[in-house]
Amino acid sequence: MTVVVADTGDLEAIRKFTPRDATTNPSLILAAAQIPAYQSLIDEALRSSRKLMGSDAAVEDVVREALDEISVIFGKEILKIVPRRVSTEVDARLSFDTDATIEKGRKLIRLYNDAGISNDRVLIKIASTWEGIKAAEVLEKEGIHCNLTLLFGFGQAVACAEAGVTLISPFVGRILDWYKAETGRDSYPGPEDPGVISVTKIFNYYKTHGYGTEVMGASFRNIDEITELAGCDLLTISPKLLDQLRETDAVLTQKLDAAHPTDGEAKIHVDRATFDALMQDDRMASDKLTEGIKGFSKAIETLEHQLAHRLAELEGGSAFRHAVSEIFMLNDMNGDGSITRDEWLGSDAIFDALDQDHDGLISQEDVRQGFGATLTLTSV
Repeated sequence: MTVVVADTGDLEAIRKFTPRDATTNPSLILAAAQIPAYQSLIDEALRSSRKLMGSDAAVEDVVREALDEISVIFGKEILKIVPRRVSTEVDARLSFDTDATIEKGRKLIRLYNDAGISNDRVLIKIASTWEGIKAAEVLEKEGIHCNLTLLFGFGQAVACAEAGVTLISPFVGRILDWYKAETGRDSYPGPEDPGVISVTKIFNYYKTHGYGTEVMGASFRNIDEITELAGCDLLTISPKLLDQLRETDAVLTQKLDAAHPTDGEAKIHVDRATFDALMQDDRMASDKLTEGIKGFSKAIETLEHQLAHRLAELEGGSAFRHAVSEIFMLNDMNGDGSITRDEWLGSDAIFDALDQDHDGLISQEDVRQGFGATLTLTSV
């Protein structure tokens, strides 16, 4: 009654559960990157990116290229296991930039195509901001299928359907998290779960009004949420919850039926003004969208830091030429090109020594001058 999708980047978990599709995101790839068995995949991407970018390219440029390579490498490995599709995520830091999201989506699908993988086996995963939805609309018209993620509100869902996106991923568990924090309640029975209610409403709206966009419930906290959505087009489920479901012998009753939807909401049109108004009126959706983008962005930054460190290990002594760039990647948390005392991960004494003009900021030139002698010696 429902297509099961594995919500993981762990290839062994995907082999274990044999789902039809799989989804990944930066947090999942970051977790997978910690598994020693996958280090060769990471190294492959770093070496390929260094070769592509050239020996003199800055470490941050190599790492940025490697991120795309890693996403596609994991995607290719997943597609050796699952029979249908993998979702590969666009950098969450591009969530409010339509043009950049379009270009990143085109690049990712081109990398898949170069590996002999057709468009119908890949979903480009994009955050459900207005800018992301408009980017997906363009990509869909080019035959690049999209999965709109970080979806919490009804307005986001309607806008996605009108844009003709292939699939949406409403986040059930994160909606529950918000309501539990807001109300102080410890739990909600399955039928009363706010995330379940939200996805049910979206599903019935789509089916009532004939939209082709698929609904894939995501981000589950317990198996009650999953069983309450039995019959949804797809459900993407973590290995932990897949294990719990496999050990459960209860009767599974279909709750959602595409052929016989319950009375849905009246059909509406969502333009930019309506979208903004609906999001403003839905504090949960606004809060969780912002939080989700920040969380995925932080996961990407953490992964970038790890990749920079691994690149240094792979390149041996020559990597010290890139040490200044790596220091900045580790400490320039907001990416503005300077490091404040709050961002600095080292001691106050080193910060003060590097901040020679005492303006409270460390520039790349400050780091070069401060560590210059050491870097010269270690790179010989």
